[in-house]
Amino acid sequence: MKKFSLALVSLGSLSGATVFAQTPPEVTLAPVTITGNPLGATDLIAPAAQYSGAELLFRTKTTLGETLDGTPGISSTYFGPNASRPIIRGLDGDRIRILNNGGATADASSLSYDHAVTADPLSIERIEVLRGPGALQYGGSAVGGVVNVIDNRIPREALFDAKGGVTGKVDFGLASGNAEQGGGFLLEGGNDRYALHADVFNRTTGDVSVPLALACSKPGAPSLANKICNSASDTRGGAVGGSVFFSQGYVGASVSRFLSDYGTVAEDEVTIGMKSDRYALEGELRGLGGLFQSVKGQLGRSVYEHTEYEGATAGTVFKNSGNDLRLEARHARLGPLDGVVGLQADTSRFSADGEEAFAPYSQTRQTALFAYEELGTGWGRLSAGARIESVTVESFGNPLMARFAPGSRSFAPASYALGALWNMAPGWQLSSNLAYTQRAPKDYELFADGPHLATHSYEVGNASLVPEQSTNLDLGVNWKHGAHRFGVSAFVNQFNNYIAQEATGAIRDALPEYAYTQVQARFTGLEASGSARLLDGAQTVDLELRGDLVHAVNTGTGQPLPRIAPARVGATLLWAQGPWNARLGASHVAAQTEGPVGQLGTGAYTLWNAWLGYRVKAGAANLLWFARIDNLSDTLAYSATSILTQTAAGKAPLPGRSLKVGLQASF
Repeated sequence: MKKFSLALVSLGSLSGATVFAQTPPEVTLAPVTITGNPLGATDLIAPAAQYSGAELLFRTKTTLGETLDGTPGISSTYFGPNASRPIIRGLDGDRIRILNNGGATADASSLSYDHAVTADPLSIERIEVLRGPGALQYGGSAVGGVVNVIDNRIPREALFDAKGGVTGKVDFGLASGNAEQGGGFLLEGGNDRYALHADVFNRTTGDVSVPLALACSKPGAPSLANKICNSASDTRGGAVGGSVFFSQGYVGASVSRFLSDYGTVAEDEVTIGMKSDRYALEGELRGLGGLFQSVKGQLGRSVYEHTEYEGATAGTVFKNSGNDLRLEARHARLGPLDGVVGLQADTSRFSADGEEAFAPYSQTRQTALFAYEELGTGWGRLSAGARIESVTVESFGNPLMARFAPGSRSFAPASYALGALWNMAPGWQLSSNLAYTQRAPKDYELFADGPHLATHSYEVGNASLVPEQSTNLDLGVNWKHGAHRFGVSAFVNQFNNYIAQEATGAIRDALPEYAYTQVQARFTGLEASGSARLLDGAQTVDLELRGDLVHAVNTGTGQPLPRIAPARVGATLLWAQGPWNARLGASHVAAQTEGPVGQLGTGAYTLWNAWLGYRVKAGAANLLWFARIDNLSDTLAYSATSILTQTAAGKAPLPGRSLKVGLQASF
């Protein structure tokens, strides 16, 4: 029986990290980024990153956005420690597609910054990030990029031989800064014909410590404390799944549940009780003769609901349910030409009931056809693709609120892309991508009409919006020699009719009114990362460097766009010897002084972090003991990309110093 560890090896080729393998030496798991290339190529034309194993463990925070924050090109919406979505190259919300195993998910995280993503990093096996337009494969909501959260709840490969076996993983961690107690357990068993999977996780936290005394009006709490008031949380969930394998593929299914109760931090007495269930079916046929080599299918259903409580009283209830179907077929090679064609169909139904419902009942239906082709050459690869969609967005109004008007809009977005990868010289690669994308307006952008307290605004939709159009270009250079590597990329995204929220100057329900309108906008930026081996041998020492810069402007007015991350640079020193591994790093964020009229700026800050890990084998188990210190100098810092910096200054700074210790055991 082959024995596999479920704590995967970090992708040193992409992240540059010096890590130690969690996998027994007789098994090698090849790093593969599936999100960035449907053909499985490891040399990617599009900028991508991947985190797993020890590297993911080092980065893991309580939210997906904070876990990825600091990756070149990626920042976070940071609505306190419990709700945070990734921002990629200055784009957020429904311009960033968050996937689960390549399939669509339904929640309300893109609707409002205080709504959490239905994925806890504790249950994630791997995260893949595609920077730049992913609209070709995943639709207009991926114009800024794609974040694919991957687990093994539907096993895709047999883990054992005919004799069968059992393998698993246990995680446990404690943190001081938020009184965190978290743990998870995963178990898999089977043989070469079938595999079964089960996992559970739970994480509880208290109010988060910060370097500044903040006022808190929550009953029973001190009036002034070095805590972010109402930032405690209780998150738990689990899943069961399994697959049956046959000579030409597999078919599998899974059922998962995610539950979270957390404070919204902008309002001292408001908490959110969230529940999400997901049902997934997946299968693949390989080695087919004729026109197609393989066909892969995914079918999923998500049922999401959350209730916003004021004290013990239930307030507004948000619901979102969705079905998604994805079929992808890889055709036989046509000379040097290789490619896939696909069909994607999504349907979602949304409702909000209560005083803070700012969007109506609605239904969105989307159907798309796409194709992606690659041409191999002696010097590299060329890629091309197209996607056509049919999108219908319908408002049903609200039976209890007359202000929401019924209506329906239909759109036909189209997206096209070209790419090239040139192997200039040994170790050197040049890549370029040119994409034209269209994004259909979302239901709230078309039909919103109500108070949105999380952003301290009254939102008004615009039923006359047309599809958002953008032209996107990026150029990249990558170099690798042994343990040394360096990469830099530059991008420009030009929007002809960017959908933005603009202040109208009116006051409604004691809130400033913001209306969705379309403007011309341009995003430009640079991303760079590298790693140098300073010492090689029994001990290794590596120096990692990273940095990024985004500039976004409304070209019609010359005003900067809001909540854009300032320039950032960082460095990490990594040391490893035998079972020991350590790192010390710093990230410097410049002051953000560019913003639209009326937006508050943020000061510069530097955050230090440290890590120490020790790996040991205990019988059949591989143990990883670790300790991590975040914000080592206990620096007071505010995020320029957080709406809280504008609506509740001083309400939610970034977390202060925190020590986390834990154990990850695989067997």
